[in-house]
Amino acid sequence: MMTFFTRSSGDSLNRHSSFNERRMGGELHNRLEENIRPLIDLIDKLRSLEIQGDLDMSLPTIVVIGDQSSGKSSVLEALSGVALPRGSGMVTRCPLELKLRKVTGGSSWKAIISYRKKNFDVANSSVGNTASSGARQDVRVSYTPQTITFEDPFLVERHVKEAQIALAGDGAGISDEIITLEIRSPDVCDLTLIDLPGIARVPLQGQPLDIGNKIKALIMKFIVKSETINMVVVPLNIDIATTEALKMAQEVDPDGTRTFAVLTKPDLIDRGTERHTLAIAQNKVVPLRKGYIMVKCRGQQQIDDDISLDEASTMEKDFFENHDYFSCLLNENKATIPCLANELTKQLVSHIKKSLPLLDEEIKKQLSEVRKDMKEFEGGPPRDPQGAKQYLINILSEFNQKMQSLSLGDLIMKENMFNELRVEYKKWNDFLNNSMSTFFHPTSRIRQEIIKNRGRELASFSSYRVFEMLLQKHVAQLKDPAIALLNTVKDITFKQLSCLSKDCFWRYPELLKLTMEKIDKIQSSQLRKAEERITEQFKMENMICTQDDIYFKTLNRNMKEAFSDTQLPFCDIASKYSDMLKAYYEIMVQRMADQVPMLTRYCMLKEGVQLLCNDMLTLLDSENVGEILSEDTDIGQKRRDLQARLDRLNTAQEEIDKCT
Repeated sequence: MMTFFTRSSGDSLNRHSSFNERRMGGELHNRLEENIRPLIDLIDKLRSLEIQGDLDMSLPTIVVIGDQSSGKSSVLEALSGVALPRGSGMVTRCPLELKLRKVTGGSSWKAIISYRKKNFDVANSSVGNTASSGARQDVRVSYTPQTITFEDPFLVERHVKEAQIALAGDGAGISDEIITLEIRSPDVCDLTLIDLPGIARVPLQGQPLDIGNKIKALIMKFIVKSETINMVVVPLNIDIATTEALKMAQEVDPDGTRTFAVLTKPDLIDRGTERHTLAIAQNKVVPLRKGYIMVKCRGQQQIDDDISLDEASTMEKDFFENHDYFSCLLNENKATIPCLANELTKQLVSHIKKSLPLLDEEIKKQLSEVRKDMKEFEGGPPRDPQGAKQYLINILSEFNQKMQSLSLGDLIMKENMFNELRVEYKKWNDFLNNSMSTFFHPTSRIRQEIIKNRGRELASFSSYRVFEMLLQKHVAQLKDPAIALLNTVKDITFKQLSCLSKDCFWRYPELLKLTMEKIDKIQSSQLRKAEERITEQFKMENMICTQDDIYFKTLNRNMKEAFSDTQLPFCDIASKYSDMLKAYYEIMVQRMADQVPMLTRYCMLKEGVQLLCNDMLTLLDSENVGEILSEDTDIGQKRRDLQARLDRLNTAQEEIDKCT
C-alpha cells in the first residue's frame, strides 16, 4: 500500500500517514477488455517515436482544456491518483501528457517523467570580407532528453514543476514543449490525456499582457486538429455561456462531434439553479454530441482537512446518491470520476479505431516519399582509401558518360541545350540574310562605288579590286556578331555543364568546386581557341574565293540568264557588278551561316566536353581522394534525418500492423 500526499494551507507537502498505513488514492479499478489496451499503447508508442512531425495528420488524443480555476487539476488528480501542481492563477504552463497505465501482478506504483530541455548555442559569424563588415549571431537550438524515473508519488508535483521551469522559465511564461508523465499503478485505468494551460482572462502579476492570447494560440494548435477529442472542463458555479474554453471548442468543432464536457464544482451552485444545472448535464442547454459528465472532486478545504482521494471518492458518490436533483445522473452514467474514466477510455478507443485506417494510409504515403528521397542520399563514399577510390571512379565515369550524352544531344537535363543553340544559330542566319539587303540597297550605290574607285582601266573595263574591296569591307562587319554568337554558345554550354555537375556532385562540395574550376578553365581556353579560329575564318573570307561552278550556278539563278566561263569578257561590265556581288555574297553567307555554328559547337561543346572528360580522370591520381569526396555537413545531416525518419515510419508501420 502507498501513501498519498496532500497540500497544507501553507502550500507545503506533508505526509499524513506512514507509507504502509493506506494505499494511494485512485478511483480507477475497471478492467478493460483485452482489445483496448493495445490500441492505447499503439498511440502512445507512435507519440513516443515523435512520429507526428512526419505526418500530415495528428495522432488521436484527448486534450483537456478549461478556464483558469475551472477544476482541471482536481479532475486529473482524481483520475491519476496523485497530486499535480494546483492552486490559483496559472498552474499548468506546458502541455502535460498524462499516461495512466494499469499494472497487475502485484506491481508497485512507478512514474516516469520526460521532456526535451531546450539548449541555445550562440556563435558569432563574420559577414562580408572587409573589416567594416558586421557580425551576426547564429543561434542554434538543440534539445537534451530528460527522463526521471521515481517510485515515490509524493515527488510528482515537484518534478512537474521542475520540468515546467526548465521549459517555460522560472516565472509565469508558457511553452508549447510537452512534458510526459507516465504513471504505472494497479489503481489507474489505461488512459492518455494531454492537459493544456488554463485560459487566463486577466494577466496576473509577472505575466505578460498578452498571456491570454498566447495561451489561446497554444490551445488552438491542439484542439483544431480533427483527430483530437476536446475535453472541456466547465465549473458549474459560473454561467456556462461565458466559459471561454467551451467557446473555443465550439469554434473549431461547431457540430460538437469532437467535444466532451466535464462539469465541476456542483456543490458550489446557487440554490434554486439545480434544475437548470441538471438540464446542462443532460445535454439540454448547450448540446454536445458526446455529452456531459458531472464530477465532484476534492476542494481546497478537503485538502486542508487531509481528506484522501479514497475518502473524496466515497464523499462524491454519497453527494450524488443523496442529491435531490443530481441523483438521477448516477443511473444515467453521467456522474462521478469512475464514470468519467470509463467514458474517456471508451471515447479514446473509439476515436483510435476510427482514425487507424487513415493513419495507416498516411504512414504508408510518407514511407513512400521518404524512400524516394532516400535514393538521393543512398550509400555515400566508403571510408577506406581503396573503396573511396573505386567510388570516385564510378561517379566520375557516370559523370563523363552524361557529359558525352549531353554533347550528342540526349535530353538528360531539364532544359534542352540544343534547342537553345538552335535558336541562337537561327538568329545568326537571320542576321546574315538581313545583312544582304542592307549591303545591296540601293543598287546605284554599288555603281557609284565602282565609278569612284576606277583606276587606269578604260571605261569598258572594270576593276576586280573594287569588287574585292566592297566585299571585304562588308564581311569585316560580320566578325563582331560572330564573336558575340561564340560567347552566347559558351554561356549556354557552361550553364549546362555546371547544372550537370551540380546534379552529379551536389553532395560533395570539394569535388563540385574542382569540377567547376575545370569547366571554367577549359571553357575559357576553348573560347580563346574558337575566337582565333573565327578570326582566321574571316581572314580567309578576305580572299574572296569560291568554285566557278558554284559561283555561276548562283549567278545564273539570280540573273535568270545563262553565263559560262566562255562569256567572261562580256560579263565584266559595271551594270552586272551588282548581280555578281549578290551572287558571291549569297555563297559567302551560306558558308558563314554553317561554318560559324559548326566551329562554335565543335570547340565549346564537342572538343570542350572531351577535354573535360580527360581532365576529370586526373582526379584519380590525387592523394586526397577522401577530401575530394568529403560530403557537405548538411548533406550528412540530411541523410541522418531521412534515415531516422525512415526508421520511425517503419517502426510505426510495424506497430500498426500488430494491431490490425
